[in-house]
Amino acid sequence: MIRNYMAIIYLAENKENISPLTKVRALASIPVGGSYRIIDFSLSNVVNAGIRNVGLFCGNEELNSLTDHIGMGAEWDLARKKDGIFIFKQMLDTNFSLNQSRIRKNMEYFFRSTQKNIVVLNAHMVYNLDIADLIEKHEASEKEITMVYKKVKNANEHFNHCSSVKIDENNRVIGIGQNLFFKEEENISLDAFVLSKELMLKLLVDSIQEGKYNILSEIIARNLPSLNINAYEFKGYLQCINSTREYFDFNMNLLNQEIRDDVFGLKSGRKILTKVKDSPSTFFKETADVENSLVSNGCIIEGTVKNSILSRGAIIEKDVVLEECVILQDCHIKKGAHLKNVIVDKNNIIHENEKLSASREYPLVIEKSMKWNTKQYQDLMDYIRNKE
Repeated sequence: MIRNYMAIIYLAENKENISPLTKVRALASIPVGGSYRIIDFSLSNVVNAGIRNVGLFCGNEELNSLTDHIGMGAEWDLARKKDGIFIFKQMLDTNFSLNQSRIRKNMEYFFRSTQKNIVVLNAHMVYNLDIADLIEKHEASEKEITMVYKKVKNANEHFNHCSSVKIDENNRVIGIGQNLFFKEEENISLDAFVLSKELMLKLLVDSIQEGKYNILSEIIARNLPSLNINAYEFKGYLQCINSTREYFDFNMNLLNQEIRDDVFGLKSGRKILTKVKDSPSTFFKETADVENSLVSNGCIIEGTVKNSILSRGAIIEKDVVLEECVILQDCHIKKGAHLKNVIVDKNNIIHENEKLSASREYPLVIEKSMKWNTKQYQDLMDYIRNKE
C-alpha cells in the first residue's frame, strides 16, 4: 500500500511576520529545539510511514541553508538510486506569473514517478502524524481526498492565517475558510492531504489554464463544491510556525516534557530525524546553573540558563542570566549580560553587561550575523584596491 504513495512538501509560506529569521534562509530551514530544523518534522512524518519519494516545492527563498541541511537525504533514508528527495521551484516566478520552464520540470517529476497516490504536507505546520494510519483511513473512506484537521481550543490566540474547516455529520468537508480569531474552538486545517496523483494533476492543470495557480490547499478550497473530501481528525500537538511569536512559542513549548514527547515521537516511536553533527559534549563549569532548558552539544556554560534553548556551540560566560531565550548556533553571550524573551540568531556576540528584555508575545530578535574570516576578507579588499 505505502509503496504506491509519494509525498510533496510545500516550503513557501507568507514570511512577512517571521522575516527577521528568514532573510538569509528558507522558513523550513530555521533551527528549532536546539538541534533540529522545521523541515525535519514533515520529512520525518513521511519517511516514518515508509514513503521514499519526496518532492520539496519552494518559492523564491534562499535555499543554501536548506540544501546544506538536507544534502542527499541520507539521514532520512532518502539517498537512493531510485526515488529519493528532490527540490523544485514552484510554478510562479518572482512576478507571480506562471513560469513555463518550471511547469515543465515540475510536471516531468510527477510523470516519471511510478507512485499513483500523493501525500501533501506544508512544512510550516509542525506535528507528529501517523501517516500510515491516515492513508489507511483515506482508502477505507473511498473519497477523492482526505484532509487532516485538528479541533483546537485556542483559535482566538493562535493559528493566524490558517484555514478553518467545516465538517458535516458524515465526516465530509463542506467548508474551508480562514481562522479570524473570533472563536476559541475551531477546526484548523493542517494543510495535509491524501489524493491520487491523477486528481492532483488535473486540479493543477485546470488552475494553470485559468491563470489562478496557487498551492494545492488553495486550489482544493476553490474547487470544494465539486470534490468529495473526507475529514481526518488529528489529536496530537500542533503548531503553525508563520510568525516570530509562533516560532518562539514552539521553542518554549518544547520545554514541556509532555509536548516534547508527543512532537518528537518518544511514545509513538515515530522519531524526528535530523542531520547529525559530530560535536563534543557540552562543558558545564562550576558556576553553571541550568534549569528546565534544552542544551545541544558543543556548548560552554558558566552562567545561569533558565527555561531556554541553546543550539550547538553557544558560549555562555560567567554572570550571564538567560531567561526564556532561544540562542542559535555559535553565539557568544559575554560576562554579565542579562537576556529575557530574546531570540539570538547564529554567529552573534552579546557584549558584556548588555541588558536585553522583551515580552513573550513580542520576543526580541537579534538577526543572524555573518561569520567572516577577517584575514581572508582583508586580503580580498587589498586585492580589489590594488586592481584599481
